[in-house]
Amino acid sequence: MHSPRAKQFVAALLWFFGLSAFSQTPTVTLPAGTPLAIQIPRHLPMHVGEPIRGELIYPVCADNAVALPEKTIVLGIVTALRPDHSRRVQARLNADFTPFHTPVVHFTEILLADGTKLPIATDDATDGAPILRLTAPPPQEGGFISRQWHAGLQMLKDRTSFITAPEKADRLTQFVYHQLPYHPERIDKGTAWTVETTAPVSLVPQHTPASPSASDPPEHPAANNAGKNPGRPNWIVQAYLSEKLDSITAKTGQEIHAIVAEPVFNVDHSIAVPQGAIVHGAVTEAKPARSFGRAGTLAFNFKSITLPGGQTQNVQATVTGADSDAAAKLAMNSEGRVKQKPPDKITVPLLLGLLATRPLDEDVEAGAGRNAVGANGLGFAGNLIGLAGGSAQLAAGIGAYGTAVAVYRRWIAHGHNVSFVRDTRIVLEATPRSAAVLKPAPTQ
Repeated sequence: MHSPRAKQFVAALLWFFGLSAFSQTPTVTLPAGTPLAIQIPRHLPMHVGEPIRGELIYPVCADNAVALPEKTIVLGIVTALRPDHSRRVQARLNADFTPFHTPVVHFTEILLADGTKLPIATDDATDGAPILRLTAPPPQEGGFISRQWHAGLQMLKDRTSFITAPEKADRLTQFVYHQLPYHPERIDKGTAWTVETTAPVSLVPQHTPASPSASDPPEHPAANNAGKNPGRPNWIVQAYLSEKLDSITAKTGQEIHAIVAEPVFNVDHSIAVPQGAIVHGAVTEAKPARSFGRAGTLAFNFKSITLPGGQTQNVQATVTGADSDAAAKLAMNSEGRVKQKPPDKITVPLLLGLLATRPLDEDVEAGAGRNAVGANGLGFAGNLIGLAGGSAQLAAGIGAYGTAVAVYRRWIAHGHNVSFVRDTRIVLEATPRSAAVLKPAPTQ
């Protein structure tokens, strides 16, 4: 017969091991070098010490499962302000003497769903900018005239979006600010940084109703095998560029790589392309920007995927999307070729030139109002000079200066280059060259 003390000891022992087993929640580890794409949802002051509360743009996966869902909060702080010399030079041409800066941001914590703050180590982020998804349109039918017609319609749509798209009041306010000789700086809503972790991070996978688990893969074309032909599936692959790529330094035939960020699933929910697979490709066209407004061009594609175990699958992959801070100024065709949108080289210089001649028009009644209309070369400062100076020649000279700057920027200066920084998120539509369904190599 067991003594009461022995029974108490056995009960305590069972309770301890039961509690230990219950508390052993499975964890995953984000390795060092994991990219975190973070975006701020509101405007922030441009100050050192300003707290940054951003959100993950994309889910972060580990072991082919979602570890951190989209919109997970990431906390950081502005540690420094660096002079933005290029922007300052461009602003000075318009008599804008705002000391433009680029914020240096350091992210230190992840705010989990239960309110726990998880410390993280990351590198400093200095390339923050509002980013948009640059997407390739479907192949256009018709000849040259039809393509030019559609391009003109798209240009008109882009122009009218300034006054029709949401938040037009804020855009108008910023437009007015940028006509002043000095205006306050801010970190714009939508500014995004992509940082890499510098040390491994262990955490319990965070699942929300919108985030899938490993046993319940996502049911949308961006992450699944949404093959049009079951024998030859099309995979929509989300990946990060492994290196910086731009039209200045890239060479045709240069080898490039991308890391698969989210697993791609077969129709039967087995994994077709695991997270961490390496996509191999090459630059197919690269031309740097040149003088007289000639823009740079860049095109690349991918030919094979290497799985973590070493197995390689040949694919035919086309770039169908890429994040870019210059997406509003760039265009991607159906073959993945990226180039600057054709700028309006005629309308703006012509309008400024006509306004510049207004103060000298003898058929118009002389006065400060006429001079103010013509003096458009220095923003509101030019208008005020036109109002106060009373000199038609001075107002016309300011207007002529503005016209010359507009002509220089559109017709004489270098065009814009195409650039994608390291860890740029890209979207590939890939088709395996073999009819066999790709399976991941067994774990070693």
